Amino acid sequence: MNGISKLALKESQIMKIHYITGILALFVVAVHILMRLVVPYSSSLEYAHVIANYHNIFYAILLESILVLISIHGFNGVRVILLELRQSKIWENSVTITTIIAMIVLVSYGTRTIILANGLGL
Repeated sequence: MNGISKLALKESQIMKIHYITGILALFVVAVHILMRLVVPYSSSLEYAHVIANYHNIFYAILLESILVLISIHGFNGVRVILLELRQSKIWENSVTITTIIAMIVLVSYGTRTIILANGLGL
């Protein structure tokens, strides 16, 4: 019984993280969209303008926070959906480990891209 209550507490904490990342993601994506509204759409897609965005440290931090928040929220959502398909300890552990690894890989690659585009990695 003690193990079950610990598992339920753990899952409730994970779901709190899911809700918080969802709310924070809405905020940072809204800021991102507002920043895009001040520039004409066609010029915002030009290579020089995109690279200039990465050199703006505030914008780079905004992009990194979007990457992290959306990744955590999205992969946790996929994890929850996959956990509903089956109910076994092996399945739960496999799904959790796989989604964490996939999330780390995605965030690492995205962070690498932001660093290289910023010019810090060159």
